[in-house]
Amino acid sequence: MPATRDVLGWRRLFGVMAPSTNTVVQPDFDAMRPAGVTNHMGRILTPDAGAVSNESFQAGIAVIGGNVLDAVRSVMTCHPDHLAMGMSAITFFGGRAGADAFARQVREEAGVDVTIGSHACDAALRAHGGVRRIAVLSPYWPVMNAAVCGYFGDMGYTVVRDIALRCPSWTGIARVTPAECRAAILALDGDDVDAIVQVGTNLSMLRLAAAAEHFLGKPVIAINAATYWHALRTAGITDRMEGFGGLLERH
Repeated sequence: MPATRDVLGWRRLFGVMAPSTNTVVQPDFDAMRPAGVTNHMGRILTPDAGAVSNESFQAGIAVIGGNVLDAVRSVMTCHPDHLAMGMSAITFFGGRAGADAFARQVREEAGVDVTIGSHACDAALRAHGGVRRIAVLSPYWPVMNAAVCGYFGDMGYTVVRDIALRCPSWTGIARVTPAECRAAILALDGDDVDAIVQVGTNLSMLRLAAAAEHFLGKPVIAINAATYWHALRTAGITDRMEGFGGLLERH
């Protein structure tokens, strides 16, 4: 008798859309993958931009946004149960309304539910409870940080401080070292901040954010952890996992 479920993804198949330049999402998501769940990449064609500025960053995001649905159509050929967006910038544009519209567009194309980074970060902060004032770290340029801060404002948070690392290319984001990220986290922290949120899925922060929760004594949300946690919980998978922060350990 043929199997009724995929023999490796017998609990869930996740379709994951990420820019073709992104080298961090796939290993991060696979590191958090529980038994019986498999991740399947749909690459969003993304020319690697050099000499990035506020203006070229916006233009590059527009190119990525225009190619998202092609990646959705591609990954849907393996019949995933749920989609996870491994590209965060386009999920913050237009605040809450923009995020809702983007998620709706993907759902309508795919016919299955989707987790997007912006709403996943909001859900993560609410799961921790008591968070009102946040700081934001990104590999982006200031024009994108403004959109991120606008989204969090729409969701009821006050962004006390933010840092844009101004990475010079899309692939250059993955070259930011843990030491550089740690220095940025320390610069963002303060008694006036309830939590720190890192956005930008090609910035490697999964394990550093988990460690930072211990030495800062507050939630430090890495967007890849929040996105994968949200996808798991939305799909009804409640496994607790250590090593990726309090979100996956306790919520």
